[in-house]
Amino acid sequence: MSILHDKLPLQTPNLTAQNIDKIAALFPNCITEMPDEEKSTPDHKVYKRGINFELLKQMLSPDVVDGDEAYEFTWVGKKASIVEANQPIRKTLRPCPAESKNWDDTENLYIEGDNLEVLKLLQESYLGKVKMIYIDPPYNTGNDFIYADDFMRSQDEENRQMGMYDEDENRLFKNNDSNGRFHSDWCSMMYSRLMLARNLLTDDGVIFISIDDAEVENLKKISSEVFGEANFVACLVYDKNRKNDAKYFSVGHEYMLVYFKSAVSIKESGTIFRASKEGIDEVRDEFIKLRKLYNDDWEKVSIGLKKLYSSWPAGDERRSLARFSKVDEKGPYRDDGNINWPGGGGPMYDVLHPVTKKVCKKPVSGWRYSSPERLQEEIEKGHVVFGPDETTVPRVRLNLFEQSKEVMRSVRFSYAQTATNEFLKIFDGKRIFENPKSIDDIKQLIEYITDKEDDSTILDFFSGSATTAHAVMQLNAQDGGHRKFIMVQLPEPCDEKSEAYKAGYKTICDIGKERIRRAGEKIKQEDDCWKCVPLNRMDGSKPGDDTTAKIVKTIDAGDGKPPIEMVDISKNPDVGFRVFKLDDTNMKDVYYSAEEYSQTNLEELESNIKEDRTDLDLLFGCLLDWGLPLSMPYRSEKIGNCTIHTYAPGDAALNVPDALIACFDSNVPENVIKEIAKRKPRRAVFRDSSFASSPEKINVFEIFKLYAQDTDVKVI
Repeated sequence: MSILHDKLPLQTPNLTAQNIDKIAALFPNCITEMPDEEKSTPDHKVYKRGINFELLKQMLSPDVVDGDEAYEFTWVGKKASIVEANQPIRKTLRPCPAESKNWDDTENLYIEGDNLEVLKLLQESYLGKVKMIYIDPPYNTGNDFIYADDFMRSQDEENRQMGMYDEDENRLFKNNDSNGRFHSDWCSMMYSRLMLARNLLTDDGVIFISIDDAEVENLKKISSEVFGEANFVACLVYDKNRKNDAKYFSVGHEYMLVYFKSAVSIKESGTIFRASKEGIDEVRDEFIKLRKLYNDDWEKVSIGLKKLYSSWPAGDERRSLARFSKVDEKGPYRDDGNINWPGGGGPMYDVLHPVTKKVCKKPVSGWRYSSPERLQEEIEKGHVVFGPDETTVPRVRLNLFEQSKEVMRSVRFSYAQTATNEFLKIFDGKRIFENPKSIDDIKQLIEYITDKEDDSTILDFFSGSATTAHAVMQLNAQDGGHRKFIMVQLPEPCDEKSEAYKAGYKTICDIGKERIRRAGEKIKQEDDCWKCVPLNRMDGSKPGDDTTAKIVKTIDAGDGKPPIEMVDISKNPDVGFRVFKLDDTNMKDVYYSAEEYSQTNLEELESNIKEDRTDLDLLFGCLLDWGLPLSMPYRSEKIGNCTIHTYAPGDAALNVPDALIACFDSNVPENVIKEIAKRKPRRAVFRDSSFASSPEKINVFEIFKLYAQDTDVKVI
């Protein structure tokens, strides 16, 4: 006897539903979502499939059907997502020095909390200050957890709709494809966050968004609406893995959408992005090793490099470097470059062969160099190769290490197993996170967009295992850059049956923070902070040309060969991070009318700040309100019996004032206030209870008028 697991309907067939299925089969574009009036309540909306009859009429008509039309992308909940993005919140970020690394010295941030709310809190402090955003959001495959953002709902309704709620009451639910708002919920979640993210980008900023086939079409429409179609740059395709068990096609790729904040600003600045060629660093390291091993026996060095080239799999874009098979003191090179003027009609002038002193055969299209003088410059640089005599047209020599930069191709190779292995090395072989991103992939993007000389900020508000943070630190260690990262991650609880939970990681944030700690230590221990550069440098420069690099030691190359310099280019890479956690406002909620005041609640109102909040909580809360970054140094000191905190201390010798001075003690005496005022900070802040009476509060402002008229004074 078979057992039926599905319940019998015990009712006649739903003919309407069957008819909708038939129409959907013929005209899928005419199927939409609409409210289910029978099942919906004022507090809980239920949606069902419906038919767009206006569109259906047009599909069945050979002529244009009258009616309003516009080119737009919309979904159920779009307007609400716009409202949600603009909705103010009473939240703050609480500093957690104990969970941080190098709290006092680092400029990196790790923030735990709902990313929509965090993005709202960062609007003032980081408005127009983020150079690059990379995010890897949920792909909406039917098994992903996404956010529901109607913060105005009651808790009970929220719990009903979510289906899942973590212990910290974070808004998170599993968006199964049976959900009537499957695409709509995901679109709403992404739309509101991208709206806020755009505000944070610099005018020349760039955002990268990873996605797969499930939502790439919708994501592109959303992104084009938020950032503007004119700011669309490219859709990168990452070739991942071949899946031999696939039913129809081996879909082993992912996408990455790229948008500028302002293509106009990029164009006006004349910015051109270039990246290191794939594999260039591996070739450079191997060349240095082989040169030391074989004492400049170029044939053996060449054989060694060819072995490296052949070790790369077929189809790997690094294979293109194999053309640079010849080697000398300048590194790998090829000497088969075309010296013809592109398109023909180039200049024709005489060039003498260096040995025979006779005029060389001219290229058919003319010389690629505009004049004999210009060609002579290239000859002196060693960029032109002559044949055995004048009967052969000279060729262009291309040195690999001089041609190390190129425009990034839109099709990239990125093997998922490689990224997994990278992660396993960090966590001693433990698989505590599924599908981490490749460090090299993200590092390439950062290097492509940012300059090591700039203090660029990189933001990832779906940080997951914190690969982006790892990539930033590693790149800084390699090129001496000073980039900073901001990671934002919801503290999603790990499944109790997972390897992560068994290893002691209760949330995704625990994994991310530990990954940054371990990666930082690994970077410090390895030679990533050092770069080997031969005394006769590959780029043609001489020792001492690079004033930013400090030679810290030399390595004997043997047999009287030039030594190898060890050059410190790290500039002490920042491998720390400040941890902040999203929390309710530092201030008490007080809603008393005049007739409700009593002696008891008047006493409670002596402090409008929650009892569990520290001076550090209040200080960083003020930074958010004032729009100051959260990564700057600060110091605390005693003046009398009061503690004052100076954030972003200035330099009196350079006439640079302190950014902010705060004092949160009660009953602050006048001499302390005068001392703060005499320092003339740009901003000063006290708490309401710092003053025993209103006259004393008024006196504070008078003191600052006397000593520091330009100081902005506030009371919380």
